[in-house]
Amino acid sequence: MTGTALTPLPDFAAEHGFDLEAVPYSGRVLLESLIRDGQRESAATLGERLARGADPELEMRFSPARILVQDYTGIPLLVDLAALRDRVEEPRQVRPALPVDVVVDHSVQAVWAGRPDALARNEALEMSRNRERYAFLKWAERAFPGVRVTAPGTGIVHQVNLERLATVVAQGPDGTLFPDSVIGTDSHTTMVNGLGVLGWGVGGLEAEALMLGLAQPIRIPPIVGVRLTGTVRPGSSATDVVLALTRTLREQNVRGLMVEFTGPGVAALSAADRCTVANMAPEYGAMSAFFPVDDGTLSYLRQTGRREADVLRVEEYCRRQRLLRDAGEGSEPRFGRVIEFDLGAVGPTLAGPSRPDQRMTLGELPGSFAALHDAAPRTADGVTDGDIVIASITSCTSTSNPRAMLAAGLLARRAVERGLAVPDHVKTSLSPGSQAVTRYLQDAGLMPHLEKLGFHVAGYGCMTCNGGSGPLNEGVGDTVAREGLTVAAVLSGNRNFESRVHTQVRAGYLASPALVVALALVGHVRVDLETEPLGTDHDGRPVMLRDLWPEASELQALEAEFVHSGLFTDTPAPPAEWDAITVADSDVFPWDEESTYIRLPAYVDARPHTRPLTGARALLALGDDVSTDHISPVGEISEDSPAGIHLRERGVRDFNSYGSRRGNHEVMARGTFGNPRLRNRLVGDGESGGTTLHLLSGDRLAVFDAAERYAASHTPLVVLAGRNYGMGSSRDWAAKGPWLLGVRAVLAESFERIHRANLCAMGILPLLLPEGRSWSALGLTGHEEFDLPLDDVRDCGLVQVTAGEVSFTARADVSSAGEWDVLLAGGTLPRLLGLLSSEEAG
Repeated sequence: MTGTALTPLPDFAAEHGFDLEAVPYSGRVLLESLIRDGQRESAATLGERLARGADPELEMRFSPARILVQDYTGIPLLVDLAALRDRVEEPRQVRPALPVDVVVDHSVQAVWAGRPDALARNEALEMSRNRERYAFLKWAERAFPGVRVTAPGTGIVHQVNLERLATVVAQGPDGTLFPDSVIGTDSHTTMVNGLGVLGWGVGGLEAEALMLGLAQPIRIPPIVGVRLTGTVRPGSSATDVVLALTRTLREQNVRGLMVEFTGPGVAALSAADRCTVANMAPEYGAMSAFFPVDDGTLSYLRQTGRREADVLRVEEYCRRQRLLRDAGEGSEPRFGRVIEFDLGAVGPTLAGPSRPDQRMTLGELPGSFAALHDAAPRTADGVTDGDIVIASITSCTSTSNPRAMLAAGLLARRAVERGLAVPDHVKTSLSPGSQAVTRYLQDAGLMPHLEKLGFHVAGYGCMTCNGGSGPLNEGVGDTVAREGLTVAAVLSGNRNFESRVHTQVRAGYLASPALVVALALVGHVRVDLETEPLGTDHDGRPVMLRDLWPEASELQALEAEFVHSGLFTDTPAPPAEWDAITVADSDVFPWDEESTYIRLPAYVDARPHTRPLTGARALLALGDDVSTDHISPVGEISEDSPAGIHLRERGVRDFNSYGSRRGNHEVMARGTFGNPRLRNRLVGDGESGGTTLHLLSGDRLAVFDAAERYAASHTPLVVLAGRNYGMGSSRDWAAKGPWLLGVRAVLAESFERIHRANLCAMGILPLLLPEGRSWSALGLTGHEEFDLPLDDVRDCGLVQVTAGEVSFTARADVSSAGEWDVLLAGGTLPRLLGLLSSEEAG
């Protein structure tokens, strides 16, 4: 084995008297990181606690092997670093201390779909729209050593990570070997946990600190074991398993915890299946979802074209460090808590209509839509309530899984052979996570059948899963808007929050790629796929789902024949338009005052968060399950929105999307809380359409306009919310935007992990309401004046809130000393600027 381990874990465990075999595998990776970082005393404490199944109760500095970002989160991150370079005397002092990969995959949109030229048209539009943003990325790659940009058209960030970037065992410049690990600015960074690579998603601000080598300690949460038994039964897929797990683990409340899969059922899942399961950790609320390295991992590395010498190095290193899982009896680690899950109990599954944990059987589909739309279906111009207007095979969750994709292709072949077709109102698209997927579907002879049903490749990126679904089919969008119809989308993705997929689509259902094809054929969600046909064949006979469903043995045979290492060894060529972009060679970015994409941010010099909030007002009063999509939309910018008006005033006609404008704080502040599906109780119980009540005047205004008025009167702002505030994507702008609007505290029943950290990183105080009490149950209406004394909040962690005649104690949801340092400094950027200035002075 080339290279050596710095400190063998078995020797360290023996030296300090704890049983390494009892420590969860993810805990062993943390141990190695502590030892390599010189934190040996903390490592001994952690090892002893984990070996007896106790909670870690420990803060540690975790230094990953690398940082992974995509363009929607990566550009704002790099804009922040460019802004820091403007503030220090020596610009090159601001440089990554760790390797950083930027994968450009979020900007391409399915504007064209269901046609042979969709890919070429969408990629051309992407390059023309985003040339300025991509020029900035090229400047950053040149200016910041260690930043590597993967060009657009290559694939989805997490699938690129699985197939090309992840090494499982990393090697330092000095030859030292250590476990590959990654921190990403996309919440689904956990997908690579399926290969035994520890990592999780964080906000971009936290990633900035990591990149600069100024990471703050994090509190290690408990590690929960999920014990898998049985095998996936015939007719079910990895997508079905993860949707069922999402429901179960949400119910078991693993929010913010580290999950590790154990038990005999682990070996029954392929590495690709495990990655599908690990991908949706944010949806079940976990910080990570770890599968240890085993023979399945090594097989995947070989299948995806890794060098044999590298695979053998992974095997030998993991064996020496006791990181290689032994599937034999009695080899399971010890966990303080174990959740049992039977793979064999999972049947074909859907999730919806508005959350990933709303799992249902196929027979429950029509009832789920009826609960959302309880009136009799209406029809106008050939479109009916409950019609599917978007059917997309998309997202790394499923397109990284060869058997899932081959199943969709086989079902499409049989559907075409029986004469079935997709109705005209359904917009169909295929967005593979890498070009290898297209190649094996072509080689297996399945691509023509998918294309016959309208599933032409529309692009290599997140696309529909991330809200880049483009316009609905001609005439459909106009009908939906005019008649107020409730229509649906079905996608093989991981998120289905209201309006995430498309602003006109209220119902969203998650499904395996094969079920996406099946539902596209039906064309609506008012169907029971267990008892009702998909359609009729050439002879007028009903065609049932079971008639088309592929056998597991067929999928195994196709994978063995057509998915091989040769598909993964060639690096895809970037678009010619990408290569044609030239940039200046400069240490400091040349900001353009006329740019509407890249602006010098306004939050670098935030003030410390030490003053009390007196006379504060509620900007919004929200309920449960407010997602980051509600707070900071990612999709279409409407013309009459504050952001649209701002762009029109500057002569912009092609608005692109909110996601593409994240380098411009002026646009993003105006889009904050602008999701039309957001329900703000200050203006009633229905959808508020991005408006609120300006309490000082009684005027109903766009949220941004109300915030401007509050700023003019020097009125501090808070937000009231319910459970699971900030669920969904790891979106910095869901914290940056509220800060720019003047929000300085959020009072909620509970926060999702990444968003809570993002609030701290922007100097916004996350406060937990008294346990079991909503803000309305406390007697609040949202119309009160709020007083929050903050003088000793760090010392006691409590704030005595007074709101009109109501008084209660709220607890600061701040998890570590490092988070307090950042929050009270006014946020990550002011904190980093202070540390960098201290280094210069020193």
